[in-house]
Amino acid sequence: MPAEIFAHLSVMPEEVVEYLRPRPGGVYLDGTVGGGGHAGLLLEASAPDGRLIGLDRDPAALRKAAEVLAPCADRALLRHANFSEADEVLAELGIDGLDGMLLDLGVSSHQLDTPERGFSFREDAPLDMRMDPGAGETAADVVNEADGRELARIFFEYGEERWARRIARRIVDERERRPLATTAELAELVRAAVPGGMIPSRVHPATRVFQALRIHVNRELEHVARGVAGGIDLLKPGGRLAVISFHSLEDRIVKRIFRQEAKACICPPRLPLCACGKVPRVELVTRKAVRPSPAEVDANPRARSAILRVAERCS
Repeated sequence: MPAEIFAHLSVMPEEVVEYLRPRPGGVYLDGTVGGGGHAGLLLEASAPDGRLIGLDRDPAALRKAAEVLAPCADRALLRHANFSEADEVLAELGIDGLDGMLLDLGVSSHQLDTPERGFSFREDAPLDMRMDPGAGETAADVVNEADGRELARIFFEYGEERWARRIARRIVDERERRPLATTAELAELVRAAVPGGMIPSRVHPATRVFQALRIHVNRELEHVARGVAGGIDLLKPGGRLAVISFHSLEDRIVKRIFRQEAKACICPPRLPLCACGKVPRVELVTRKAVRPSPAEVDANPRARSAILRVAERCS
């Protein structure tokens, strides 16, 4: 296999270690192990006998993580899986609870910077966008097979694109002549469809459409909801779940689940006594979103939109 270049700067590494509080003997799960940056720090802080399970959908990420974590290979287990399947992985490994879990959501720098993966329109490449290149439909499948109404829904719901219907109509018209196959073809079509899109600006008009297709192809929001709710179930009392989001759609899901699980009684206010019996399952460790420092953003501009939220499982 040819050598791979996997470059990805871990976001808010100091904050992740501070909030997850890794300790010797603890068991931790990095649900998006990527290049192994966060995982390595958790293993270092939990030495000499802390253990880490690292999951990722991307085989390239797992290969890099195995290389980075080689010095701690006896304490690190890597598995090709989605973080929403963490319960199945832990059951397979015979692990009954976690002291900490990390989810670093969204697309990695490596995926964005590898043209053949099709996540970016900076270079012309096949329209793929799959985080796991061996599974599921590609972005090309979606734009060439979904009907116009479904395309408009995807662009509006996942990309918050105001011109969703107009772009969808243009795609349907264009694919009647020939299928859309590359990132450049789609980006230029969107540029032409959006009013003022041909005028140079800081943000390319296709940015939201590409985000929407990526989220749809990888079912990202579904996995976030399942992964966060399921992650709380996997924590031991006092265990913490830390989630880093990169856009509002992800963060809304995380915030909603954390707040819902932190509530006690949810009975109507008119009832004199609680009838629901609900007790909080987590305590909010971060009442407000934690954001990267200005120094980190200067060093890694992609960290600019990152938001960290942390919850602790109640006893």
